[in-house]
Amino acid sequence: MVDRSYLKNIRDTWVMAFRKAAKRTALIGGGVLAAVYGLSQLSAYRKKQARLAHVEAVEQVKMRYQDELPSRQAQLSALQSTEEFDVLIVGGGATGSGCALDAVTRNLKTALVERDDFSSGTSSRSTKLIHGGVRYLQKAIMKLDYEQYMMVKEALHERSNLLAIAPHLSAPLPIMLPVYKWWQLPYYWIGIKMYDLVAGSQCLKSSYVLSKTKALELFPMLKKDKLVGAIVYYDGQHNDARMNLAIALSAARYSAAIANYTEVVHLLKRTDPQTGRERVCGARCRDVITGNEFDVRAKCVINATGPFTDSLRKMDSEKNLNICQPSAGVHIVIPGYYSPDNMGLLDPATSDGRVIFFLPWEKMTIAGTTDTPTDVTAHPIPMEDDINFILTEVRNYLSPDVEVRRGDVLAAWSGIRPLVTDPNSKDTQSICRNHIVNISDSGLVTIAGGKWTTYRSMAEETLDKAVQVHNLKAGPSRTVGLMLEGAKDWTPTMYIRLVQDYGLEIEVAQHLASTYGGRAFEVAKMAHVTGKRWPIVGKRLVSEFPYIESEVLYAIKEYACTAIDVIARRTRLGFLNVQAADEALPRIVELMGKQLGWSEQKQKEELDSAKKFLYYEMGYKSRSEQLTNTSEITLPPPEVERYKKRFHKFDKENKGFITTVDVQQVLESIGVQIDENTLHEILNEVDLNKNGQVELNEFLQLMSAVRKGHVSDSRLAMLMKTVEESLEQREPVSVDRSGGGV
Repeated sequence: MVDRSYLKNIRDTWVMAFRKAAKRTALIGGGVLAAVYGLSQLSAYRKKQARLAHVEAVEQVKMRYQDELPSRQAQLSALQSTEEFDVLIVGGGATGSGCALDAVTRNLKTALVERDDFSSGTSSRSTKLIHGGVRYLQKAIMKLDYEQYMMVKEALHERSNLLAIAPHLSAPLPIMLPVYKWWQLPYYWIGIKMYDLVAGSQCLKSSYVLSKTKALELFPMLKKDKLVGAIVYYDGQHNDARMNLAIALSAARYSAAIANYTEVVHLLKRTDPQTGRERVCGARCRDVITGNEFDVRAKCVINATGPFTDSLRKMDSEKNLNICQPSAGVHIVIPGYYSPDNMGLLDPATSDGRVIFFLPWEKMTIAGTTDTPTDVTAHPIPMEDDINFILTEVRNYLSPDVEVRRGDVLAAWSGIRPLVTDPNSKDTQSICRNHIVNISDSGLVTIAGGKWTTYRSMAEETLDKAVQVHNLKAGPSRTVGLMLEGAKDWTPTMYIRLVQDYGLEIEVAQHLASTYGGRAFEVAKMAHVTGKRWPIVGKRLVSEFPYIESEVLYAIKEYACTAIDVIARRTRLGFLNVQAADEALPRIVELMGKQLGWSEQKQKEELDSAKKFLYYEMGYKSRSEQLTNTSEITLPPPEVERYKKRFHKFDKENKGFITTVDVQQVLESIGVQIDENTLHEILNEVDLNKNGQVELNEFLQLMSAVRKGHVSDSRLAMLMKTVEESLEQREPVSVDRSGGGV
């Protein structure tokens, strides 16, 4: 047996050596530090690479892989009928799902319960990056912090693994760091090169420096003034909610009993006959959908509830201290034309010192994130101040030619980052920069903190601890290199087969391949014939997005229980465009209702609930309030007269307001047909007092808000402008304009 003091001395010596080396190289240049330390870690790189390259994860896993997913009802039956599980995980986010996959592939009898939907919390509201953390590396070097350095190194290893095990859901992304001062160019270049060196052989692609001209070629929206050049480095990007779901579904296919909408009412405990102490031995659970309660017994219970970590710890014992210090991170989605298709942007020096990312994602652009202390809530709401802060920062590094408008925010969301303090630390106020695994007196295992990229290593560490503390019979982790749901049969050209075999549109086929991987063929088989020459199958939910109706039916197989599950996590429509999601909802509810046997009342409740979700949690409220709050009409007199004239082309009786009937009559006069329900929705967007009619003052407010950029893509404004132009073209040409008569 190795003497612990001997190991401690080795570790202390290593830490001292690292700090001395860093101090010296700080004097002669950061590049030397990177090179020397990179060489010193070469053997470690080789060992990890060998492990990744030679592991045959699927062959090591002895559990049977199920081609057909068990239904949610079958999973609930398994939870209720199993006498005792080895492990019960509470929480279906990335970490909880990772724990379930790690446990079941160690041949442990595994259960997981989630009170909402898989990935319904923080795991679906991230920046969508798979990264090691450039800014953490900067802090590690500036402060000679070995712990933070190792955190970056671990994350870079996990980045490489995650890109390999789910290639359909993730890909490398080049990120540009614009430089506006000459002295910053070598400073940032050294830092980014060190990032590459720490990644070692797992570096995605070497970073490089760009001249001003080349930077503007690749990112033409960039602010030109004072730009001296740019540095481009590579990180990973993924579809976070789908990735989380892929982890959970993979666990289910290896026979883990998992169930969403299943909440823990209280923890079960028994008295240990040897010690006389109470030990956690399971949980009383409730099916949120039916209200049915049942017990799930387990040798070990793992708390992986993210921001709700303290709720379960208090359920274990009121004496347990709070360890979660929640922070809200807001992101916004703006149109894709704000950024190139395949180039992100990093602003390392915002006005409050926070790093802001500006990234292409799903043919849109994501900007974020803020970092604000918040209360823990299941339904975080993006605040207007945060949205405007991000827009202000975006304006700072985009060209003045690009008008960054508040009205271009298509969706916004807030995610709660569960920062934690270590309850065993002497300084209980200090934030843990990585994650902690804590064992309570009753044996409850808590995993808290960390970040998306390191979910797998966090799960591995948690299960190692659980196996040790609870004497579970299990081998080592087998999740390095273990392909996730859909990854096995995916290829970059798979979408071509979908087009050729099923007659799908190319954009739809590409979307299905990148969302479901090898399972995309199952979705295509469920698609209905369109009746058109092309596409042959695959009716879209909304015209401008590639989501099709059969995805709603497949979502139910993937344990979707509500319309919110479909628009937020099975598809990402709610995160990309709240108005488009709102438009798609009636059809989604109709399809789910037929499949799940919903009554008319249940369908109405689902529709209302989903609209509420979009209104509060996806930024629809903030978007609509841009018009409501713009009560001041700031139009020049000539424009006021012009818009009044436009309004009166619809209000022919000078009532002072227009209704759907007025608009319908004018449209019919020019041969245009619009569905009455659609027309009602168009007017309702502008009807501030919700009295079923749009007054002249409301219309002038709308045009004032459009002019200032607070509102964009107003369907009523565009409709009325188009109709006005059409009517003017049809008016008789006067004699003087026709060149006279005879």
